[in-house]
Amino acid sequence: MRLIIQPDYDRVSRWAANYVAARINEAKPTAEKPFVLGCPTGSSPLGMYRCLISLYKAGKVSFKNVVTFNMDEYRDIPRDHEQSYHTFMWSNFFNHIDILPQNVNILDGNAPDPEAECAAFETKIKSYGGIDLFLGGVGPDGHIAFNEPGSSLTSHTRVKTLTRDTIIANSRFFDNNVDLVPKTAMTVGVGTIMEARSVLLIVNGHNKARALKHGVEGGISQMWTISALQMHPKALIVADDAACEELKVGTYRYFKDIEAANLDPEAVK
Repeated sequence: MRLIIQPDYDRVSRWAANYVAARINEAKPTAEKPFVLGCPTGSSPLGMYRCLISLYKAGKVSFKNVVTFNMDEYRDIPRDHEQSYHTFMWSNFFNHIDILPQNVNILDGNAPDPEAECAAFETKIKSYGGIDLFLGGVGPDGHIAFNEPGSSLTSHTRVKTLTRDTIIANSRFFDNNVDLVPKTAMTVGVGTIMEARSVLLIVNGHNKARALKHGVEGGISQMWTISALQMHPKALIVADDAACEELKVGTYRYFKDIEAANLDPEAVK
């Protein structure tokens, strides 16, 4: 696992965006062999998406030959609802880049047979040969996607009941009314994420510090699903200083030291 520490959220977002752009450009994707990107929603990736839009407009990256699979979607809210993840992705990212609509894959939260929808999602990921880079954030309780504490570390795309902590955290998007937050969601599993060739998590803010501590310094546990990344051969976390506040001083210095000699993705043209 690599931990990239940046001073603030703006630098985290720029670092992540430049890393994604560099990976896409290195792959030289074509229509026949696209780059497959796993996409998150929520507040953590918003800065990265804004930076990626800027890079696209500057001609530094194209998404024409990129296929995306979103991490999750709420159950039983209209696709055009302002808080659906379909709306989130098109409003905050896809409408501003050159991605082809047919290359966007988002779970249908209103599918009449949710289990079949989840199985088809996994099958489609496999049809592309798997995900090249899975992006994600993390919840204050350490969950990745909607894999809440107690989720199997070998799980795949399925329907999940959301915990009260997650419902409360997400209520800020629903007028701070927990009664308006959907109680279930469809989500990729920890196993789905772990099967990606590489994973990049964005962790920012003091409220994520405990999750980062468990993910980096704690043991592997289904109660902190972020910890599964310790078993991934190419897992990378980019975090701001606020999110590192609960790390041991030695851990913080260790990761700062070993990354000092690595090339900043901002230098990649």
